[in-house]
Amino acid sequence: MTLTIEDLQNIAKIERDRQEGTTYQINVCVAAGCLSCQSGLVKEAFDTEISRRGLENWCLVKGVGCLGLCAAGPLIQVQPQGTYYQGVTVNDVSEILDSLGGSPVARLECSQHQAFFQCQQKIVLENCGKIDPERIEDYIAEDGYLGLFTALRQMTPGEVIEQVTKSGLRGRGGAGFPTGLKWTAVSKAVNNTKFIVCNADEGDPGAFMDRSVLESDPHRVIEGMAIAGYAVGASHGFIYVRAEYPLAVKRVHTAIAQAERLGVLGNNIFNTRFEFNIEVRLGAGAFVCGEETALIASIEGRHGRPRPRPPFPAEFGLWGFPTLINNVETFANIAPIIRRGGEWFAGIGTEKSKGTKVFALAGRVNNTGLIEVPMGTRLRDIVFEIGGGIPGDKRFKAVQTGGPSGGCIPEEHLDMPVDYESLAAVGSIMGSGGMIIMDETSCMVDVAQFFMEFCMSESCGKCVPCRVGTTQIYHLLHKISGGQGKPSDIETLGELCDLLKNTSLCGLGQTAPNPVISTLKYFKDEYKAHIRDKNCPAGACRMQAPEEAL
Repeated sequence: MTLTIEDLQNIAKIERDRQEGTTYQINVCVAAGCLSCQSGLVKEAFDTEISRRGLENWCLVKGVGCLGLCAAGPLIQVQPQGTYYQGVTVNDVSEILDSLGGSPVARLECSQHQAFFQCQQKIVLENCGKIDPERIEDYIAEDGYLGLFTALRQMTPGEVIEQVTKSGLRGRGGAGFPTGLKWTAVSKAVNNTKFIVCNADEGDPGAFMDRSVLESDPHRVIEGMAIAGYAVGASHGFIYVRAEYPLAVKRVHTAIAQAERLGVLGNNIFNTRFEFNIEVRLGAGAFVCGEETALIASIEGRHGRPRPRPPFPAEFGLWGFPTLINNVETFANIAPIIRRGGEWFAGIGTEKSKGTKVFALAGRVNNTGLIEVPMGTRLRDIVFEIGGGIPGDKRFKAVQTGGPSGGCIPEEHLDMPVDYESLAAVGSIMGSGGMIIMDETSCMVDVAQFFMEFCMSESCGKCVPCRVGTTQIYHLLHKISGGQGKPSDIETLGELCDLLKNTSLCGLGQTAPNPVISTLKYFKDEYKAHIRDKNCPAGACRMQAPEEAL
């Protein structure tokens, strides 16, 4: 079928009427985090009890995407009051239903987490926790696919790129490359065949941003990819997602099938000559496939190994054709930019870092979960306001941003704004959005060793600096953490990090030394304590006796 704007409006009206026709709505999180805490059983219990009481026309129960506060799962929200309940079990269902129209169930309320919900600004996550990710009608009721209609029927491809450029959106996959500039390069490539690729190969330890978006709002990513296809002249797209995300994979497949059925994917979209189709490709969990050229090789059925650049994918990508590659969060920003204009988006954030950023808070912080804040938000506000501070009144020690490619930021920089430039200035990177909090019980030598072990095991081995360098650095860190280090090892670490950073083929090896470099810069005393005093100040490392080391 071919969808018209009238069809889109009718679908939205029917869905809104369906939801507004009930007095109360109970949103149950059915993203992976809460499902692992049995939220699926909680939703079934609500459905069963409401049916038993004959309240179907009075209370609507809806499975929704991530509500954000993963530490408190299973999480539900009751509308229209906006009350959040945490740790809900099947046994709480009757009590919650009895409370509707009266006082909330105090023992289940998320009252101590109000700052978590109130101190955010959501663009990418605006539908998460609001819509059913497996109902395209629910997405359309929240202005879904209106951005694609606007682009196809009211704008030229050049005008779409102009708005993306004007927005100041930078790639949210980690590098922060200007999105409009990348789209311009692909659009100017002279070829009748071009491809769009969504990089959903999220592999950073502690990161779950892209997974949550695909689980919670898959149509938003699909719409962004279709708009990109129209802008650069591509008619086919791929979503490359790791197979370890089965729920995300399932919901993306469902969303694609629904979009094809309604006609927002396929031929003659919105009665235009534009056609666009999407396929899903599963990754096998290789971290290096997050690198563009390695990802391309994997989609083509080859070993996922990077190649030298140039040529860049914009001119020589999938099967040699021009290819636009952006990550999940980047595509999720596109539809609202087209609907509301590039200047609106550019009005959020800082001078050089526009818009918002999604972060996955993990580690030693009370409110672990998924958040979205304007670029430039203070690190202190993220950790102590939204994050709720450190458990057990422990002392904050550091925050690690950017995954294995990032750096560890000490307490002295807690008041810095979180944006691309500020993070680079203190030796870290934005990365895809992982943010791991550490307290006084964390050993920074051990932290550096953990990330280097990860990079060592994930190196594809194609280039010598990365293959050999990560191994040598890891063994040096292992020796130091075991109390067997020598004073000269610190200088050797610095030399190896410099070599690895400047001679590796791809971003994995080039950025692998960052955790070591930053911990050497800000926590050198801990290295010296392990070497000189044979002591781990945090009490995390087991000092080996000389005979054990042998």
